[in-house]
Amino acid sequence: MTELVKGFRDYTGEEAEKRAKVKQIIENTFKLYGFEPAETPIIEDRSFVQGDNATDESVSDVYKLEDKGKRKLALRYELTFPLKRLMKNKKLPYKRYQIGPVFRDEPVSASRFRQFIQCDIDTISSTTKDEAEILKTISDLLNKLNIKFTININNRKLINEILDQLNVTGNRNQIIREIDKLDKVPESEVRQNLKKFKAEKVLEVFKNPKSYFEKYSSFNEIKELEKYCKDYNVKVNFQPSLARGLSYYNGTIFEVKTIKIKETIVGGGSYMFNGIQCCGYGAGLDRLASLAKIPLEKKQVLIISLDKDKQVIQLANNLRQLNIPCSISYNKPGKALEYANSYKVPFVIFLGDKEIKSKKIKIKNMKTGIQNNISKTQLKKYFKNIKD
Repeated sequence: MTELVKGFRDYTGEEAEKRAKVKQIIENTFKLYGFEPAETPIIEDRSFVQGDNATDESVSDVYKLEDKGKRKLALRYELTFPLKRLMKNKKLPYKRYQIGPVFRDEPVSASRFRQFIQCDIDTISSTTKDEAEILKTISDLLNKLNIKFTININNRKLINEILDQLNVTGNRNQIIREIDKLDKVPESEVRQNLKKFKAEKVLEVFKNPKSYFEKYSSFNEIKELEKYCKDYNVKVNFQPSLARGLSYYNGTIFEVKTIKIKETIVGGGSYMFNGIQCCGYGAGLDRLASLAKIPLEKKQVLIISLDKDKQVIQLANNLRQLNIPCSISYNKPGKALEYANSYKVPFVIFLGDKEIKSKKIKIKNMKTGIQNNISKTQLKKYFKNIKD
């Protein structure tokens, strides 16, 4: 049986190339802001994976494993929790990024898989200024990917202050999880669920204009964040109903939306780990790659050997030293060109007796059909004039 397991998929060809380029843009952006890379195991102890958040919906969807020693293990469902281990004995603030696969045993949809690549950055020992910088990385990154977006912000303290004022005494985490569903299910359904906790009146509060929330002391934290975002030239939108489902958030929270899909493309906020205030976010590579509008023109070359194998290998070595990707075909020209077309190889070089005698290489642009005869010394200049 070679069929994929439900919720998993393969990536090849242009799709894989686009994902690789998007990943590179993400990684370069994270480094630009001083975040250093980290790697952690895919398999962890189940109790460590679940932590104090076992009732959170995403945590309840972890893939559970058991090894030969009967130890209870799990595939990681996110990249934040390993920070509890990584942050120990680090000079603060510690700024790390991590890009890698995470797994969730949950229902599958057209834009949601059971394995996906998460791209996370976090600042350990963070302030409001650090939160603004983290939001700047989002703005910078999405602009590079040519994705139109809106950054919505709120604060968990404000939500809790509103619920306190309304004398809502039910399970606070469960109430917040219900509020978090507002952009996913009809308001009537959320209202019905909140009635169980006598908290449905909070929905009316959320409908007030921004000026209404000035009376809450925790709104000052939102105004401070907006101030620093302005310094960073980052536009944010206050959304009082924004909740974020994970229970460990304790202050600023944010989600990034685009009109192209209903799902959130970036989400995060502030939280406390090991008694230290932190802030960060996760972005799914899959969604970003599907939304990104970036050029994928390649400089890849197929060298066709016309019974000149040794010289072709030497030429391939020269091209690779110039950082020009290439492969060799020892097939007849017709079959070689068919191969180049099937893989959308943009350039083909022919090397035979005629080319060696004239000391000119015949190179064909497969997109335009234009052929040029150039010397080996002109190869670098030829490809340098072609945009990536």
